Amino acid sequence: MNIIIAGAGKVGFNLAKTLSIGHNVTIIDKNSLALDRIQESLDIMPLRGDVEDASTYKSFVDQEIDLFIAVTNNDNVNLIATMMADVALHVQRKFVRLQKYFFKEDMIQKKLSIDKVIFPIKLVSLAVSSLLKYPKANNVKFFKYTPFKLISIMVSSRTVPQTVHSNTFKIVGIERKKIFFIPTEDTEILPNDLVYFFGDENDISKVAQKLELDNNQEIQKCVVFGGDELGVSIAKELVAIDKDVKLVEKDLQLCESADEALEGRASIINYKYGSHDIFKDEGLESADIFIAATNNDEYNIIKCLEAKESGIKKVVAINNEMEYYNLMHSLGIIVVRGPKMSAYNTIMEEISSTGVVLQKSFCGAKAVVLMRKIFPVSKLIGRHMKPLQLKESTLFYIRDNLMYPLEEKVALQENDLIITFSSVKESAKVKQWIYEL
Repeated sequence: MNIIIAGAGKVGFNLAKTLSIGHNVTIIDKNSLALDRIQESLDIMPLRGDVEDASTYKSFVDQEIDLFIAVTNNDNVNLIATMMADVALHVQRKFVRLQKYFFKEDMIQKKLSIDKVIFPIKLVSLAVSSLLKYPKANNVKFFKYTPFKLISIMVSSRTVPQTVHSNTFKIVGIERKKIFFIPTEDTEILPNDLVYFFGDENDISKVAQKLELDNNQEIQKCVVFGGDELGVSIAKELVAIDKDVKLVEKDLQLCESADEALEGRASIINYKYGSHDIFKDEGLESADIFIAATNNDEYNIIKCLEAKESGIKKVVAINNEMEYYNLMHSLGIIVVRGPKMSAYNTIMEEISSTGVVLQKSFCGAKAVVLMRKIFPVSKLIGRHMKPLQLKESTLFYIRDNLMYPLEEKVALQENDLIITFSSVKESAKVKQWIYEL
């Protein structure tokens, strides 16, 4: 594909790094230093220019552009850049990242003919609020074609080793001592495992009671640490579901802005110094959940450790640096992708998915879910599907909301859903198989 990326920041750089393998990528920015860094690291074409100026795109006029991605740090620039590219070029698909959730996604898409709008701050906020609905969960993923969920549970250190079997859900992955693997039916779940379940959320919740022994069943008292746009967005989601929220922020001006944005529905705590005493002084140690939502991953880790030390059982850190993922897990911190990681992963999942096959990553991008639905017009209806035999993958098909292992040839029916879980190492083979059915 011919791809143009507007914006050479962290998200633009990571997208270019991944997409440059197998695609022609051009990245445009006014920042010469950012472009020099990219040129030194990646085999792509950096272009210095104003993405809001139609003349910047004149060298691409005679080309077919398969994908235009606007990921600068300014919403207005992203929107204008997309309009300029649409006027100056023939673009097949357009993706835009927006920080502020000021319009509904479908309204922007319709008005500006944009294929995908990504609101990373909104995505992070929803991911955090979903943890309150599933208090025993580390993470919850939702899917377009099925009510089944992918839910991860951190097994308590006090849990005895055990096997788990069910007709309504399957164990599709385990992360143990920083290593991800696909378990067999007889694999024992061990203390401190991070276990990925896929299936009926109610039945997964029941088994979670036996595996996760440390957290309360209900979460009501919430502390959000960080009062910038992300912290306020998370607090809004929490008060919207009637939670008791305290937002903690050092900057007095941000506190005032947060209080105005939250319309007095959350307690705003301004503290001058980063002392650990704040947990006792402000009564934060009685919270059911603590969310560190600053833009500094190291600081988020420190505050989560302080929260755990003060007695808060469930602590969550917003994470934008992949190298901290394993560290956070090893420290018993729940990891939620930050805005930059959410933007990157959402864009990559959208590029990798089609109208036929959907793709999501999980376990810190160590594993991949692929899903294909058999639509009423599919030529696959009635065809016998031969399963794929791989060590680091597991395959299922869903029919009438029941899940079956895909271990032998099966005649496909209308509305069947084929779903695979695999390590990143085997995901390319699985993807080729599911596309070539």
